[in-house]
Amino acid sequence: MVPFSFGGHALHALAQGAVFWPARRAMLVADLHLEKASWFAKGGQMLPPYDSIATLADLTALVAATDAREVWCLGDSFHDVAGCDRLPARARAMLIALTDGTDWTWITGNHDPDIVDRCGGSVVEEAEVDGLVLRHEAAPREGRCEVSGHFHPKLRLRVRGKQVARRCFIGTATKLILPAFGSLTGGLDVDHPEITRAVGRGAEALVPVEQRMLRFPIAA
Repeated sequence: MVPFSFGGHALHALAQGAVFWPARRAMLVADLHLEKASWFAKGGQMLPPYDSIATLADLTALVAATDAREVWCLGDSFHDVAGCDRLPARARAMLIALTDGTDWTWITGNHDPDIVDRCGGSVVEEAEVDGLVLRHEAAPREGRCEVSGHFHPKLRLRVRGKQVARRCFIGTATKLILPAFGSLTGGLDVDHPEITRAVGRGAEALVPVEQRMLRFPIAA
Protein backbone atom coordinates (compact mmCIF):
# COMPACT_ATOMS: atom_id res chain seq x y z
CA MET A 1 0.00 0.00 0.00
CA VAL A 2 1.25 3.45 -0.92
CA PRO A 3 0.16 6.35 1.32
CA PHE A 4 -1.04 9.57 -0.28
CA SER A 5 -3.22 12.52 0.65
CA PHE A 6 -6.47 13.54 -1.00
CA GLY A 7 -9.07 16.01 0.16
CA GLY A 8 -7.36 16.37 3.52
CA HIS A 9 -7.50 12.62 4.19
CA ALA A 10 -4.69 10.08 4.46
CA LEU A 11 -5.40 7.28 2.00
CA HIS A 12 -3.53 4.25 0.71
CA ALA A 13 -3.41 3.24 -2.96
CA LEU A 14 -3.21 -0.48 -3.63
CA ALA A 15 -1.55 -1.97 -6.68
CA GLN A 16 -4.70 -4.03 -7.28
CA GLY A 17 -6.56 -0.81 -8.08
CA ALA A 18 -8.33 -0.14 -4.79
CA VAL A 19 -8.05 2.61 -2.19
CA PHE A 20 -7.93 1.93 1.54
CA TRP A 21 -9.07 4.67 3.94
CA PRO A 22 -7.43 3.84 7.28
CA ALA A 23 -9.34 6.34 9.42
CA ARG A 24 -12.62 4.66 8.46
CA ARG A 25 -11.17 1.20 7.80
CA ALA A 26 -12.89 1.52 4.44
CA MET A 27 -12.08 -0.12 1.11
CA LEU A 28 -13.04 1.73 -2.07
CA VAL A 29 -13.25 -0.16 -5.37
CA ALA A 30 -14.79 0.66 -8.75
CA ASP A 31 -16.05 -1.21 -11.78
CA LEU A 32 -16.09 -4.84 -10.66
CA HIS A 33 -18.25 -5.71 -13.71
CA LEU A 34 -19.28 -9.01 -12.14
CA GLU A 35 -20.78 -11.54 -14.58
CA LYS A 36 -19.43 -9.78 -17.65
CA ALA A 37 -18.48 -13.12 -19.19
CA SER A 38 -21.98 -14.55 -18.77
CA TRP A 39 -23.47 -11.40 -20.32
CA PHE A 40 -21.33 -11.90 -23.42
CA ALA A 41 -22.21 -15.59 -23.45
CA LYS A 42 -25.89 -14.70 -23.85
CA GLY A 43 -24.95 -13.12 -27.18
CA GLY A 44 -22.92 -16.10 -28.30
CA GLN A 45 -19.45 -14.78 -27.43
CA MET A 46 -18.01 -17.37 -25.10
CA LEU A 47 -15.45 -16.23 -22.53
CA PRO A 48 -14.01 -18.16 -19.57
CA PRO A 49 -16.80 -17.99 -16.93
CA TYR A 50 -14.54 -17.32 -13.95
CA ASP A 51 -14.37 -13.51 -13.89
CA SER A 52 -16.67 -13.03 -10.89
CA ILE A 53 -14.89 -15.62 -8.79
CA ALA A 54 -11.48 -14.13 -9.62
CA THR A 55 -12.63 -10.58 -8.84
CA LEU A 56 -14.32 -11.55 -5.57
CA ALA A 57 -11.32 -13.64 -4.51
CA ASP A 58 -9.05 -10.60 -4.95
CA LEU A 59 -11.45 -8.36 -3.05
CA THR A 60 -11.88 -10.91 -0.25
CA ALA A 61 -8.10 -11.07 0.16
CA LEU A 62 -7.78 -7.27 0.36
CA VAL A 63 -10.60 -6.94 2.90
CA ALA A 64 -8.96 -9.62 5.05
CA ALA A 65 -5.45 -8.15 4.72
CA THR A 66 -6.58 -4.64 5.70
CA ASP A 67 -9.27 -5.69 8.19
CA ALA A 68 -11.64 -3.34 6.34
CA ARG A 69 -14.96 -2.68 8.05
CA GLU A 70 -16.56 -0.70 5.21
CA VAL A 71 -16.63 -1.42 1.48
CA TRP A 72 -17.78 1.15 -1.06
CA CYS A 73 -18.33 -0.09 -4.62
CA LEU A 74 -18.30 2.94 -6.93
CA GLY A 75 -20.67 1.73 -9.63
CA ASP A 76 -20.74 -0.82 -12.45
CA SER A 77 -20.33 -3.52 -9.86
CA PHE A 78 -22.34 -5.82 -12.14
CA HIS A 79 -22.04 -5.75 -15.90
CA ASP A 80 -25.84 -5.45 -16.18
CA VAL A 81 -28.81 -5.09 -13.86
CA ALA A 82 -29.49 -8.85 -13.75
CA GLY A 83 -25.87 -9.82 -13.14
CA CYS A 84 -26.42 -10.85 -9.54
CA ASP A 85 -29.07 -13.34 -10.67
CA ARG A 86 -26.48 -15.09 -12.84
CA LEU A 87 -23.77 -15.44 -10.19
CA PRO A 88 -22.67 -19.06 -9.85
CA ALA A 89 -23.17 -20.57 -6.41
CA ARG A 90 -19.53 -20.20 -5.38
CA ALA A 91 -19.35 -16.55 -6.38
CA ARG A 92 -22.70 -15.81 -4.70
CA ALA A 93 -21.44 -17.36 -1.46
CA MET A 94 -18.24 -15.29 -1.63
CA LEU A 95 -20.20 -12.09 -2.20
CA ILE A 96 -22.68 -12.77 0.60
CA ALA A 97 -19.78 -13.47 2.98
CA LEU A 98 -18.36 -10.06 2.10
CA THR A 99 -21.61 -8.13 2.42
CA ASP A 100 -22.46 -9.90 5.69
CA GLY A 101 -19.02 -9.23 7.15
CA THR A 102 -18.73 -5.51 6.32
CA ASP A 103 -20.78 -2.35 6.11
CA TRP A 104 -21.20 -2.69 2.35
CA THR A 105 -22.54 0.04 0.03
CA TRP A 106 -23.29 -0.25 -3.68
CA ILE A 107 -23.17 3.01 -5.63
CA THR A 108 -25.11 2.65 -8.86
CA GLY A 109 -23.43 3.04 -12.24
CA ASN A 110 -24.41 3.22 -15.88
CA HIS A 111 -24.27 -0.58 -16.24
CA ASP A 112 -26.25 -1.29 -13.07
CA PRO A 113 -28.58 1.66 -12.39
CA ASP A 114 -31.11 -0.68 -10.75
CA ILE A 115 -29.29 -3.55 -9.06
CA VAL A 116 -31.53 -6.61 -8.78
CA ASP A 117 -30.96 -9.10 -5.92
CA ARG A 118 -27.77 -7.46 -4.80
CA CYS A 119 -26.77 -10.21 -2.35
CA GLY A 120 -26.78 -7.87 0.64
CA GLY A 121 -25.52 -4.36 1.27
CA SER A 122 -27.29 -1.06 0.71
CA VAL A 123 -27.71 0.88 -2.55
CA VAL A 124 -27.27 4.64 -3.13
CA GLU A 125 -26.78 6.81 -6.20
CA GLU A 126 -23.89 8.64 -4.55
CA ALA A 127 -22.69 9.59 -1.08
CA GLU A 128 -20.74 12.26 0.76
CA VAL A 129 -18.50 10.73 3.41
CA ASP A 130 -16.41 12.94 5.68
CA GLY A 131 -16.24 15.58 2.96
CA LEU A 132 -15.45 13.24 0.07
CA VAL A 133 -18.08 12.74 -2.63
CA LEU A 134 -18.27 9.12 -3.76
CA ARG A 135 -19.96 8.54 -7.12
CA HIS A 136 -19.62 6.47 -10.27
CA GLU A 137 -18.68 9.06 -12.88
CA ALA A 138 -16.74 12.26 -12.24
CA ALA A 139 -18.82 15.42 -12.57
CA PRO A 140 -16.79 18.10 -14.39
CA ARG A 141 -18.42 20.97 -12.46
CA GLU A 142 -18.14 19.35 -9.04
CA GLY A 143 -16.17 21.63 -6.73
CA ARG A 144 -15.98 19.24 -3.79
CA CYS A 145 -13.33 16.55 -3.56
CA GLU A 146 -14.66 13.55 -5.44
CA VAL A 147 -13.75 9.86 -5.79
CA SER A 148 -15.14 7.97 -8.77
CA GLY A 149 -14.58 5.23 -11.33
CA HIS A 150 -16.25 4.62 -14.72
CA PHE A 151 -13.35 5.30 -17.10
CA HIS A 152 -11.09 2.30 -16.31
CA PRO A 153 -7.96 4.45 -16.82
CA LYS A 154 -4.82 2.87 -18.21
CA LEU A 155 -1.38 4.35 -18.71
CA ARG A 156 0.56 3.36 -21.83
CA LEU A 157 4.32 3.73 -21.79
CA ARG A 158 7.11 2.72 -24.13
CA VAL A 159 9.73 0.80 -22.18
CA ARG A 160 12.84 -0.51 -23.91
CA GLY A 161 11.16 -0.31 -27.27
CA LYS A 162 7.98 -2.06 -26.16
CA GLN A 163 4.64 -0.51 -25.32
CA VAL A 164 3.39 -1.40 -21.85
CA ALA A 165 -0.14 -0.72 -20.57
CA ARG A 166 -0.92 -0.57 -16.86
CA ARG A 167 -4.04 0.38 -14.99
CA CYS A 168 -3.64 3.50 -12.93
CA PHE A 169 -5.36 6.11 -10.81
CA ILE A 170 -5.98 9.62 -12.10
CA GLY A 171 -5.67 12.51 -9.68
CA THR A 172 -6.08 16.27 -9.47
CA ALA A 173 -6.47 18.50 -6.43
CA THR A 174 -10.18 17.68 -6.27
CA LYS A 175 -10.70 14.51 -8.31
CA LEU A 176 -9.54 10.94 -7.88
CA ILE A 177 -10.53 8.32 -10.45
CA LEU A 178 -9.97 4.67 -9.60
CA PRO A 179 -9.03 2.02 -12.16
CA ALA A 180 -11.37 -0.88 -12.82
CA PHE A 181 -10.98 -3.56 -10.16
CA GLY A 182 -12.72 -6.30 -12.15
CA SER A 183 -10.67 -9.10 -13.65
CA LEU A 184 -12.36 -8.83 -17.05
CA THR A 185 -12.30 -5.14 -17.93
CA GLY A 186 -10.72 -3.00 -20.61
CA GLY A 187 -9.70 0.60 -20.20
CA LEU A 188 -9.33 4.08 -21.64
CA ASP A 189 -5.98 5.75 -22.21
CA VAL A 190 -5.37 8.42 -19.59
CA ASP A 191 -5.33 11.18 -22.22
CA HIS A 192 -8.65 10.16 -23.74
CA PRO A 193 -10.83 13.25 -24.38
CA GLU A 194 -13.61 11.93 -22.13
CA ILE A 195 -11.22 11.68 -19.19
CA THR A 196 -9.79 15.12 -19.91
CA ARG A 197 -13.31 16.54 -20.06
CA ALA A 198 -14.16 15.00 -16.71
CA VAL A 199 -11.10 16.05 -14.73
CA GLY A 200 -9.85 19.19 -16.47
CA ARG A 201 -6.26 20.36 -16.56
CA GLY A 202 -3.42 19.47 -14.24
CA ALA A 203 -4.27 15.76 -13.95
CA GLU A 204 -1.69 13.08 -13.25
CA ALA A 205 -1.66 9.34 -13.82
CA LEU A 206 -0.78 7.73 -10.49
CA VAL A 207 0.86 4.31 -10.28
CA PRO A 208 1.62 2.84 -6.83
CA VAL A 209 4.87 0.88 -6.93
CA GLU A 210 6.88 -0.47 -3.99
CA GLN A 211 5.85 2.06 -1.34
CA ARG A 212 6.04 5.05 -3.66
CA MET A 213 3.67 6.75 -6.05
CA LEU A 214 4.87 7.27 -9.60
CA ARG A 215 3.28 10.38 -11.13
CA PHE A 216 2.93 11.04 -14.85
CA PRO A 217 1.47 14.39 -16.00
CA ILE A 218 -1.41 14.02 -18.46
CA ALA A 219 -1.37 16.41 -21.39
CA ALA A 220 -4.71 18.26 -21.60
